[in-house]
Amino acid sequence: MFEAFVTICLLASSDPQGTAVAREACRTALLPGHAAASKTDCEAQVFASPPAWLSKSSADKPFCAERPRSRLAFAEVMPGLFVHRGAIAEPDATNAGDVANIAFIIGADSIAVIDSGGSRQVGEQVYLAIREHSDLPISHLILTHMHPDHVFGAEALREAGAVVVGQQNLPRALADRAGSYETSFGRLIGAQAFLGSRIIAPDRKAAPLETIDLGGRVLELRTWPTAHTGTDLTVLDRTSRVLIAGDLLFDEYAPALDGSLKGWRAVMSEMMLVPASQVVPGHGGPILAWPEAAAPQSRYLGVLEADTRAALKEGLTLGAAIKVIARSEAGHWQLFDLHNPRNATVAYTELEWE
Repeated sequence: MFEAFVTICLLASSDPQGTAVAREACRTALLPGHAAASKTDCEAQVFASPPAWLSKSSADKPFCAERPRSRLAFAEVMPGLFVHRGAIAEPDATNAGDVANIAFIIGADSIAVIDSGGSRQVGEQVYLAIREHSDLPISHLILTHMHPDHVFGAEALREAGAVVVGQQNLPRALADRAGSYETSFGRLIGAQAFLGSRIIAPDRKAAPLETIDLGGRVLELRTWPTAHTGTDLTVLDRTSRVLIAGDLLFDEYAPALDGSLKGWRAVMSEMMLVPASQVVPGHGGPILAWPEAAAPQSRYLGVLEADTRAALKEGLTLGAAIKVIARSEAGHWQLFDLHNPRNATVAYTELEWE
């Protein structure tokens, strides 16, 4: 099979030391949605209907070449359910934002993808990985929440045919943060790796509880009150009884609180009642026993709340409190010193106004 590609470049005006230079950062981007058995047919399709963003850019003329293999490794953790484990690391030029878990599920009629990675190129690699296993239509991309390491690959998968679905608060949350996400993530990943990445709005909002039938394979989508974020959603694959939890569940990677501590603890208690036997967390894993896998994070959130309340009772300032809150958990989590101070700040701010 042949796929469409285009070379996109960004002119850089200075080097990291601020010295004026003129150099280009370029990469070859995949353009899903134009696959064909021949190069001629592929070119005819992409020339007739190129992506809208391409006409607004200074990119070269698209071209077609044989489909390459994906650089992402997906494990078939259950029949028809494939999971990629993101790196336990901060986003950077080496991983191109590939730091979150991604899943896809193959039904008899179509395929659903859950989360899309932290850059367009990760989304392109997800598409290629799917095509190594099935040529069925990619009908849905389900975003579990708003964070950039889960959403920046969405546009490539929408070009492949997916309808992008998210929790009811996701469109506004992404619109409010698009500029800051693109600036901050672009800085972390670097211009070349981030080329072509942009925030897109979901095509539709998920109902509080709904199902998607992929053809003999039903996915149950459930939205949640403010917890990890204000945009959380989970997916239960009824066939395998695997819960895809997004960042409502962390494993190894230190939890990151960007919503409500009390809300997250309440949601965790309710999630443990979901009739699943295994779970895919947003980071780590990639597949764990459920609800047993909830124990480490539940312990951490409990310590975070107890220590925050103790700091408030003692009258510690925020600056003093974040140095002691949940320090006993440091040995249990990677990237702890990056995320715990932020978590302590959110918890302190939430609980001091009770």
